[in-house]
Amino acid sequence: MKKTKVRWFIVLMLFLVTSVNYADRATISIAGDALQSDLGLNAVSMGYVFSAFGWAYVIGQIPGGILLDKFGSKLVIGMSILFWSIFTLLQGAIGFFAAGTAIIVLFALRFLVGFAEAPSFPGNSRVVAAWFPSNERGTASAIFNSAQYFALVIFSPLMGWLTYRFGWESVFYVMGAIGIALALVWLKVIRNPREHPRANQAEIEYIEAGGGVVDMDQKKENTGEKQSQWPFIKQLLKKRMLIGIYIAQYCITTLTYFFLTWFPVYLVQGRGMSILEAGFIASLPAICGFLGGILGGMFSDFLLRKNLSLTIARKTPIIIGMLLSCSMIICNYVDAAWLVVVIMSLAFFGKGFGALGWAVVSDTSPKQTAGVSGGLFNTFGNIASITTPIIIGYIVNATGSFNGALIFVGANALVAILSYLFIVGKIERVELEAPTK
Repeated sequence: MKKTKVRWFIVLMLFLVTSVNYADRATISIAGDALQSDLGLNAVSMGYVFSAFGWAYVIGQIPGGILLDKFGSKLVIGMSILFWSIFTLLQGAIGFFAAGTAIIVLFALRFLVGFAEAPSFPGNSRVVAAWFPSNERGTASAIFNSAQYFALVIFSPLMGWLTYRFGWESVFYVMGAIGIALALVWLKVIRNPREHPRANQAEIEYIEAGGGVVDMDQKKENTGEKQSQWPFIKQLLKKRMLIGIYIAQYCITTLTYFFLTWFPVYLVQGRGMSILEAGFIASLPAICGFLGGILGGMFSDFLLRKNLSLTIARKTPIIIGMLLSCSMIICNYVDAAWLVVVIMSLAFFGKGFGALGWAVVSDTSPKQTAGVSGGLFNTFGNIASITTPIIIGYIVNATGSFNGALIFVGANALVAILSYLFIVGKIERVELEAPTK
């Protein structure tokens, strides 16, 4: 029997969901300059507003992972999309409040968006681990991870145009409505591998033979005994390999949040572009990031098919990509706007090429706690979603320039390289001991 290819439809859905996920994170950056002017915020205050998402996103990672392991990826991701979209839509109404109150409401809504989005990437990792064999997992993870760049390619020009034509409020209304519609589609079409009506037995056997955890979300008998996840978390935190991966992910996420928060503001305030120009120009590096993301995953799986070790196959694209990302520091020494865009495009390509963290999570997560493992990984990584906007805000406010900010972001790429080279060691699936009663 010829095997079906439903798994690629599943990863397409992950790609669409992640595109909207990142577009909703970026709404505040595209609307940021106009919103900052209307509310009278300085760079430090804007940095804290940018960070509101990150505080909740980090806090929600482990609870989100526990929910995923308990209720499954379909339901938890579907509810996640629905609620983060509602909170995004409501941000369009903050203009009805007085300036001081508006800032508080905006911070609160951004916080709620972050909390609602917390299960999304651990959930993506669980879906890929269930639907894909090891030798396709790098490509599958790269496809959904590359959606962060696709989101900027498609939605940055749209949101820039909406801000220019209808005001910054329209950005939140439109993106919120898109997300609510997508949540309904997700709940309609997503199934577990053995339960999907379009997946035949040949495809399921192919996935399972290649290391796919096809029974991850199968309903289990209720024994009436609840098992605490904390003993497993303690074991995960003692693994040197995982600590190195967590450090590197923090550094890589620093690059992500520079592009998601301050990059359009950098183009407007640091390079003198209009918000309409910034919306369109921000999409050019994003295109390169998207291409880099796809190629990095494909290159990693190519190395696996050439019988190189999993360690070499995953580390090589990460190191090459982070070296390219360091090039953004060169922008401090050039004046031509077109050359800045070229350099940032190269840096963004490298960031995408090396963004294989979620493939590594799918490769290393213990089978019994895949959601919690992904949540822990994302907790450490997304501490950068808090620190990056705030640190850059202080640097810009203190120096009146973005030069120090670019050095800070580029240095994080270098630390990611060192972590994978000297801390991570061999990449392999973690085996946990059952907690003693």
